[in-house]
Amino acid sequence: MNKEKRHILLRVFAVLLLTYMTGCDTTGPPPPEWPDITSENKPWTRWWWQGSAVDKENLTRELKQFQEANIGGVEITPIYGVAGYEDQFIDFLSPEWMEMLTHTLQEADSLDIGVDMATGTGWPFGGPMVGEAEAAKYVAYETYELQEGESLSEPIAYIQEPFVRALGNRMFGVESGSAIDPGEEIGLDDLEEPVSANENLQSLALEQVRFEKSLPLVTLMAYPEEGEALDLTDSVDASGNLDWTAPRGNWTLYALFQGVHGKMVERAGPGGEGLAINHFDEKVLTDYLSRFDEAFEGYDISGLRSFFNDSYEVDDARGEANWTPRFLEEFEQRRGYDLREHLPALLGENFGEEDKNSRILSDYRRTVSDLLLDEFTRPWNRWAEGKDTHIRNQAHGSPANILDLYAASDIPETEGTDIFRAKMASSAGHVTGKPLVSAESATWLNEHFASTLSDVKKAVDRFFLGGVNHIVYHGTAYSPQNAAWPGWLFYAAVHFNPQNPFWNHFKAFNTYVTRTQSFLQRGRPDNDVLLYFPIHDRWAERGAGLLEHFDGGIEKQFEGTAFKEVAEKMQNRGYGFDYISDRQLLQLESSGQQLRTGGNTYKTLLVPAGNYIPLATFERIVELADSGATVLFYRDLPSDVAGWSDLEADRERFRQLVDEIDFSGLGSDEGTVRAAEAGEGRFLLGKNLDELMEEASVMRESMTDRGLEYLRRSHGKGHTYFITNRSGNPIDGWVPIGVSAASAALFDPMRGKKGYADLRPGEVGAAEIYLQLEPGESVIVQTYKTGRSEAEGTYPYLEEAGERVALEGRWTVEFTGGGPTLPEPVEIDTLESWTKFGGKAVEHFSGTANYTLFFDAPERRGGDGWLLDLGRVEQSARVTLNGQDLDALTGPVFQLYIDRALMQDSNKLKIEVANLMANRIAYLEREGIPWKKFYNINMSAREAGNRNDHGLFDASDWQPGVSGLLGPVTLTPVNARE
Repeated sequence: MNKEKRHILLRVFAVLLLTYMTGCDTTGPPPPEWPDITSENKPWTRWWWQGSAVDKENLTRELKQFQEANIGGVEITPIYGVAGYEDQFIDFLSPEWMEMLTHTLQEADSLDIGVDMATGTGWPFGGPMVGEAEAAKYVAYETYELQEGESLSEPIAYIQEPFVRALGNRMFGVESGSAIDPGEEIGLDDLEEPVSANENLQSLALEQVRFEKSLPLVTLMAYPEEGEALDLTDSVDASGNLDWTAPRGNWTLYALFQGVHGKMVERAGPGGEGLAINHFDEKVLTDYLSRFDEAFEGYDISGLRSFFNDSYEVDDARGEANWTPRFLEEFEQRRGYDLREHLPALLGENFGEEDKNSRILSDYRRTVSDLLLDEFTRPWNRWAEGKDTHIRNQAHGSPANILDLYAASDIPETEGTDIFRAKMASSAGHVTGKPLVSAESATWLNEHFASTLSDVKKAVDRFFLGGVNHIVYHGTAYSPQNAAWPGWLFYAAVHFNPQNPFWNHFKAFNTYVTRTQSFLQRGRPDNDVLLYFPIHDRWAERGAGLLEHFDGGIEKQFEGTAFKEVAEKMQNRGYGFDYISDRQLLQLESSGQQLRTGGNTYKTLLVPAGNYIPLATFERIVELADSGATVLFYRDLPSDVAGWSDLEADRERFRQLVDEIDFSGLGSDEGTVRAAEAGEGRFLLGKNLDELMEEASVMRESMTDRGLEYLRRSHGKGHTYFITNRSGNPIDGWVPIGVSAASAALFDPMRGKKGYADLRPGEVGAAEIYLQLEPGESVIVQTYKTGRSEAEGTYPYLEEAGERVALEGRWTVEFTGGGPTLPEPVEIDTLESWTKFGGKAVEHFSGTANYTLFFDAPERRGGDGWLLDLGRVEQSARVTLNGQDLDALTGPVFQLYIDRALMQDSNKLKIEVANLMANRIAYLEREGIPWKKFYNINMSAREAGNRNDHGLFDASDWQPGVSGLLGPVTLTPVNARE
């Protein structure tokens, strides 16, 4: 049967099916209602306690502000302090700190606000309890050449290069009792050893320290030109002298030494300064967590939901934390051979044997990955479980298969703006059945003080599309009420605090996030494809160091691979997919033609062409196909097995399995997809993604052809879609969805509108829904298998009923809140940036202003209502008509429906507009008024053009940013579409 005939029959079937489903079920779906709201539905925020200089009164005040702004929870992360408040610093986990924590938990509980806390200060895990024995380690090596009869005259030794990197507090023109001169460069002569012996760690802001010393020998191996290696470790005395004479032939000696990496806790708070832990040793972790056990003794911490871990970020310093004292034993136990016998291959110096070099390196990196999972993530999770809490974990940046680290976390958390990066966390959550996937949201969107709520929406929507359903803003710094504007701030953030003028409209935006997450946290993910993550290909690629770190993105590490190509094609073509790791794939089950994992089902597994795959993984893939699954190979089958141990036996078994896959059959009319039967299932091989998917009965969401992006979930009675218009063009028409439906409801999470949608049969057994979306707008679609109840209302679609009318006249502009001073009220006939009203006061002003206009109702009133369009708004607004508060508009669309009943003959329109913090910050900079008074980084700039001679953020050259209502403000008569 050709494709055209098949599509015709499927369309006919879709019409009959929809008619049957609508006519036969008399119960109908539930009426369109917003879900009940919980604190987890609301967005949360990271709450930095700078210097932990907090007090009960201000903690309660801020928690109430969070509640009023519709924030559902906080994550407490202590960091560096603020100059001038040193006498109020509280050491982390001290009794006084615990008193502040328990007060927070009690107050948050009364306000229905959730609480997480970082398992440390700053990041990564570490602190004063971490000595050199517990600190992150690295491996160094030396080589020596000997010929027959020679002995080594020099000692076996490695002297560590001394090194210190510190920011200092970098406070210029700010008085602080413990501040050092920012012009001084900190040297090792300024430090005592060990690092914990230094009393001014908060001011020093050390990032990495290595003292000059001789490193201990781990092993000494001798390699002949031919034959087996010899272990000479026991032949080296305490002074490093080797008692050994080279036998026949030429020999190369490899000596491994163990060093302390020297990475310090970044942005540490008082009482949290110190070395980062060795993440590859469970005993080290247990000792580290025991400090928490001791601190928590006698306190009620039952209100804590989760403990948090920021992204790995150990190896953003000089060198790599690539070793642990038991590494050689762990390697042999996990990989089945002695790594000491293959050190030249590990280090890439086994010339002429590149395949072996790659395999040994891959096994080394796989072992590091295993250790980070088994010695850190899982034990940390077990510790949290013992306290009836969860872990929220950022795995990205780790030298590991981050899919497995995310999967071992109760709440996997991502960050950034790359949707493929977000899908790493969400995939692990989906594959293992986690209900929440979170995101550190809106970090460094733009330069400081330049991010709008419209920018935040774009970032948040990107996370939703990537499978995230739990937004955690980055973030809010605790700031006492008496702190001068702009209060206490963090160095890398969109500043979600009451000092930001958009705070007046923040609740409305948070309501949008809450409504969206109330749907996305229900039901189950509904992706069709599991995409195999070929990490062994990356582990086998030699780079600048021994480790390979994964941040979740695919742009750089997988450039030119079939994996990257097919992931991007699936995303762009509208195929829903999740990544799956080797470890997760071994747990995958087939049920008929479906694949099951974590309580979720998938239609197929897709394996992209690659070089290396573990034999156990490939065997499981074959077993799944034998049990009924459809397995897709994109471009080609994997070429070879991964790893070194039992290589020839594994290769033989792999070739046998490959030979049994007979692609002699044709799976499509064009013959570009080849099929092979396998027990109850089959394999499909092809280079054309669409044809592969069609042969596997995977339907794409063709709405992506129109610039719409989506996330789909199932809810038992149908499906839930989150759809965003990222096309740049308005959508007003029928949009295909990839599932069949007898009815559907629409929910506008920004405006709160809801109702039954217009629905009709589409192609290939699916449906089409009528959508009206401006660029940047989003909507929730809820489909049902049963027909709608006629008693329930239809979604309020709008159509123009007349020509647009501009609201003209004399506007009164009154500045209502902000500073540095409130400009005088003005009256204007033409809308323009308030910075052009004249005088320095308006140029320096950051805050809110009310624009008021009296106008007569337009002559034509034939519509059901009016569409008010504010035109250009810099940056957010709240609309009031005739004394009635209508709504806040946070962008990118500044339109609002006004029912005709609200329009009077003579009307008063008031529009409250908030700009950004930028103009007032620039004023402070030019006037030399100190506001950058934070220890440690104080303040970094995102854009190079905003850095002064000290390399720090400086806005003194900024021109006044466009602010206020620029319009044109118009009214368009509209009708509810029949």
